[in-house]
Amino acid sequence: MYKIQTFNQISDKGLSRFPKQDYEVSPDITDPDAIVLRSFKLSMENVTPSLKAVARAGAGVNNVPVDEYTKQGIVVFNTPGANANAVKELVLCGMLLSSRGIISGINWVNSLAEQKDFSELGPQVEAGKKNFKGSELAGKTLGVVGLGSIGAMVANAAIDLGMKVLGYDPAISIEAAWRLANQVEKQENMTSLLAKSDFVTLHLPMLDSTRNLIDEKAINYFKPGCVLLNFSRDAIVNTDALLKGLENGRIGKYVCDFPTKEMLGNEQVILMPHIGASTDEAEDNCAVMAVDQLKDFLENGNILNSVNFPKISLERNDGVRLAIVNENVPGMLGKITSILAEKNINVLELLNKSRGDIAYNLIDVESKPDDSTIADILAIEHVTKVWII
Repeated sequence: MYKIQTFNQISDKGLSRFPKQDYEVSPDITDPDAIVLRSFKLSMENVTPSLKAVARAGAGVNNVPVDEYTKQGIVVFNTPGANANAVKELVLCGMLLSSRGIISGINWVNSLAEQKDFSELGPQVEAGKKNFKGSELAGKTLGVVGLGSIGAMVANAAIDLGMKVLGYDPAISIEAAWRLANQVEKQENMTSLLAKSDFVTLHLPMLDSTRNLIDEKAINYFKPGCVLLNFSRDAIVNTDALLKGLENGRIGKYVCDFPTKEMLGNEQVILMPHIGASTDEAEDNCAVMAVDQLKDFLENGNILNSVNFPKISLERNDGVRLAIVNENVPGMLGKITSILAEKNINVLELLNKSRGDIAYNLIDVESKPDDSTIADILAIEHVTKVWII
């Protein structure tokens, strides 16, 4: 029986994919094989000897101490692309809100409820609408920084709206490139994109290399009056530099899903309460992907969409499967197979993959190793975790 501890409200469409006869799923489990969560902030206090994996129902894993968990041999999964459409739609909404007098117009109309005489409401509205005139998206230039699942969907949607689209992503994958419409114009550097764009939207992970990516130097390259949209992470944009850019007109408006006290009340800023992925469909999609990845890992040892372990898949045969995590140092596989040979355990098939400082092994053997064999493997220097699947 596999034990799954949950944090936050996880969609039943995902959790129901755990077969009840094989899985115990509850927030009250204290010795889980795996954790499923959304925004709950994990710490080392959540680590138990039985914990093998954490699945985040979402793309970002800022609420998981990934480096520390990696050292404990714990696989951290995310669900890239599962909420992409939800974020894409909100980015399009943000562009419309920033280019038309929608919010101010709605607020003005609602303020008319305070008056006593409504006999001239129609003419009053017609006379007042001139104050909320905006501009259309068609014909404008959108710069997309980061062309992963969300960035590609935003770029393609903007093409359909009649916009010219520029794209920049130095680490774009072949798979991501195939998703892009051929009308998206690739830029060799970000500064070129910033200088040409009426709108700039950011779709990047939060890494050391992307922290404060939009700083004072970058803002000076923006086309004056440009609208900047950030539905990635708040720390990608330097707040002080942004406020200065808004003040001097280099940035016309800022649309953001991460409110900060410095931006509250600023008429040039449209703040949303971190709702980029807050749709029923996105929550369902993320939960389903997280659960499916966890099941394949717990039942077969396969890994897909991990942020800290290598991608690995080994088809099952009639043998018994061992999963072994070790530090990525030379000679480890030989030491492990030597112990199996000493115990007269025949290896049927094995697959070894590494990522950074960690290595992961799936080894199918003819007979089930006893506790002493597992203990001997675990006693090898640099071996972190061993279990039978």
